[in-house]
Amino acid sequence: MSEERTLPVPDGLAGERVDVGVSRLFGLSRTRAAELVMAGEVTIDGAVPARSTRLEAGALLTAVIPPARPAAQIHAGVVEGMSIVFEDDHIVVVDKPVGVAAHPSVGWTGPTVLGHLAGANIRISTSGAPERKGIVQRLDVGTSGLMVVAKSERAYSVLKDAFRRRTVSKTYHAVCQGHPDPLRGTIEAPIGRSPHHDYKYAVMSTGKHAVTHYEVEEMFRSAALLEIHLETGRTHQIRVHFSAMRHPLVGDPLYGSDPTIAARLGLERQWLHAVELSFEHPISREQVTFTSSYPEDLAEALRILREG
Repeated sequence: MSEERTLPVPDGLAGERVDVGVSRLFGLSRTRAAELVMAGEVTIDGAVPARSTRLEAGALLTAVIPPARPAAQIHAGVVEGMSIVFEDDHIVVVDKPVGVAAHPSVGWTGPTVLGHLAGANIRISTSGAPERKGIVQRLDVGTSGLMVVAKSERAYSVLKDAFRRRTVSKTYHAVCQGHPDPLRGTIEAPIGRSPHHDYKYAVMSTGKHAVTHYEVEEMFRSAALLEIHLETGRTHQIRVHFSAMRHPLVGDPLYGSDPTIAARLGLERQWLHAVELSFEHPISREQVTFTSSYPEDLAEALRILREG
């Protein structure tokens, strides 16, 4: 049965969007809060607001909250194209193919890294949210490459802290449209959820601090191959930052790429691959480094670009 709850907007939420207020006041995810606003289940002083409406201190915020939806389940199943790069008693490093999510989520019915590990009878840490146990980093469904997952509780704690302290080296290769100027540089621009599109992010003053270091490795007639090092790990960070520079990743129409270029290269996703992952092993404290070669679709696109 749905529950109707009403709370006054505290001073600390004044000026925030209504979906942010619903999320924080009632303990809901941002996605769930936005769904309630869009469905007309939220009112401010009795009036139904737009999702972009800004809150005022003291206003009465009411939300009709349906029963909690069941958590996404981990369905075991070995994923074709997924490989185990390294495994010991504490961590497992996988080379994730495109089209695979890191973990289950509401609305995603495709394969996952956790599902693959379960199907391969690899036990992982029980730390973390139920659907994200053992996950200390994520890659987008449309991004391939290296991911580390914790198998022991100690490894989970140490690795989460390492990612938080930014001591993990994450190297990506990407192909962007055009030629960035300068050829080597740093993009430092805050990233937040787009106020206009669900599941999309944007550079915005109210976003979270984000830093991307890049260097052009190779230039083609209409594109460039980049090596990228992430200092932070915001959702869609590389895609958002290069889109903001007017050099969107090839094959990424969500962030403004030209679909005719992707079609010429035979790409059905953004050209973005996590090529190297380096960190201090959470137990032995030795520095470990893992690398991944380009998958077939990205390698073929590069071949076509090099031919001009």
